[in-house]
Amino acid sequence: MSYDALLIVSFGGPEGMDDVMPFLENVVRGRNVPRERLLGVAKHYEMFGGVSPINQQNRNLIAALKEELRANGPALPIYWGNRNWHPLLADTLREMSDDGVKSALAFVTSAYSSFSSCRQYRQNIADAQAAVGPMGIAPAVEKLRGFYNHPLFVEANVDRIRAAYSQFDGAVDHLAFTAHSIPESMAQKCDYAVQLKETGRLIAEILGVANWKVVYQSRSGSPSQPWLGPDICEHVKQLHNEGVRNVVVAPIGFVSDHMEVVYDLDVEAQQLAQELGMRLVRAATAGTHPSFVKMIRELILERVDNAPARFLGSRGVAHSICAADCCLPG
Repeated sequence: MSYDALLIVSFGGPEGMDDVMPFLENVVRGRNVPRERLLGVAKHYEMFGGVSPINQQNRNLIAALKEELRANGPALPIYWGNRNWHPLLADTLREMSDDGVKSALAFVTSAYSSFSSCRQYRQNIADAQAAVGPMGIAPAVEKLRGFYNHPLFVEANVDRIRAAYSQFDGAVDHLAFTAHSIPESMAQKCDYAVQLKETGRLIAEILGVANWKVVYQSRSGSPSQPWLGPDICEHVKQLHNEGVRNVVVAPIGFVSDHMEVVYDLDVEAQQLAQELGMRLVRAATAGTHPSFVKMIRELILERVDNAPARFLGSRGVAHSICAADCCLPG
């Protein structure tokens, strides 16, 4: 099948204080979240002028990817649409339709399988297509596969973590990999936790690190509902009790900085570590690392040229076509 565009699909984020509450209301629409909870989260954004770093990081990624495709092909125009804030997916698909795009590949800025990080994005795309018009008016869109064990994704994270390690004069006691927590009921219906552990294992193996653990951050929802843990702050306290004083935190569950990364890790976890007399250094996300940009091109070539799909470890290649019961919300 031929494709005439690439669509970058992401979460979206506010770019000023006037955007914050409408953005948060989009995020929780249909979930009956108390307004007091939203106001509490809004205070996190206030610390950064209401600006989430994710939109600019997506602009930077698109600029780097345009250069990669210009230099090495394939020659595909790149569009960008978000789940929760401008540019919204429906607006982008309408623009693509007006430009004559008939069939596009979609790169979703999430490496792992879960309802929130895969299935929901597929539904977002379908809803946006329906909003544009009847079948045939909106472009057909096919999502590129997950890439948690792609050699270039692993390589980008290894480089980011090495840079974090270089900030220590001596040995680092512990490496903590973090990802956004999800409800345990959701985790039971997908491979999210298993894939995260595999990515962590692959990275730690290359680095020669034995003392590592996958932990979680940014949980929300009712306190009575079990979510994946331990939380990063609980983990830091446990490390302190065990005598650990130097720790690197690598947010491998994110491909670029979200507010959850800069607040939950750079503010909350960092403050806790300082109070406990520990040194915590946060590794950068894959972002626009050259290996990550090249990986996106490889994923495209798998579809347009039937290029071989590369992976590390024994779990094989993440599927491109989801089963009907794949990654249910729980």
